[in-house]
Amino acid sequence: MLPGMLYIFLPLVVGYFITIKKASLLEKINRSTSHLVFVILGLMGLSLAALDNLSSNLNQILLLAVTFFFCIGIFNLLALPLLDKVLKTKTEQHKREVPISAMAMESIKLVFVVGGGLILGLVLPIPLDWVDPASEGILLILLFLIGIQLRNSGMTLKQIILNKKGLGVALIVIVTSWLGGLLAAWILDLPYNYGLAMASGFGWYSLAGILMGDALGPVYGGASFMLELSRELVAIILIPLLIARYPLTAIGYGGATSMDFTLPIIQTTGGVKCVPIAIVSGFILSLLVPILMLFFVAL
Repeated sequence: MLPGMLYIFLPLVVGYFITIKKASLLEKINRSTSHLVFVILGLMGLSLAALDNLSSNLNQILLLAVTFFFCIGIFNLLALPLLDKVLKTKTEQHKREVPISAMAMESIKLVFVVGGGLILGLVLPIPLDWVDPASEGILLILLFLIGIQLRNSGMTLKQIILNKKGLGVALIVIVTSWLGGLLAAWILDLPYNYGLAMASGFGWYSLAGILMGDALGPVYGGASFMLELSRELVAIILIPLLIARYPLTAIGYGGATSMDFTLPIIQTTGGVKCVPIAIVSGFILSLLVPILMLFFVAL
């Protein structure tokens, strides 16, 4: 399985070594990445439609997602407040309203993409043996573009190393997520490397679901997608509630999304001082998602 991991991981590495200075080209890459995510999630729905005993598989997906969600969340929320006590962080409270409902809808609409693919696969009398090869090919392109995005995100190695709070948040999230993943794997009687792989999505629902689906099949892909999407939706609600007293906890629970999707909420509710911490921790977690997931499924 290791050669397969390297085969999938290679486009990410190649993309990371490409520096792009033209803003318009970067914008096209960002749009292309979003479009490819929608395409692959639709193909994930088609993959689910091709499963035998669909209803029992959907129950399995739900069981996996719920178990991992609670196990990982409990460990995260037990440890991150301790980091807040060690590394005090001042916040600036703002009175601007955060469009939480609109942001939640941005996440929820991806569920409809997967559901739409599932419905099409069940309704249309078409063969579905082409779905998995197509998903893998698009995944390689997507990882290449994600590598370019990470390289051109504006973060330098010096900025990451010097921000001890961002590093601390990322480290706590990684370790506690793994502990939760191991606990969930023990409860569900799964291989522990599967538990560690499932726990390494860190809130990046689109990529995590795609990687797990490609490596372990649509059941794990669907469960990973639901797990990380649930984490993001809960983060949207928790961040405004926690950030005044526990800013590092709020940022950490956002996981990889704290450098992009939940960053506006963090900035609006916690102030500009929280932004560098969120960007650094989110960048580290985003960079590690494909590396760690592919590593653990290859064990």
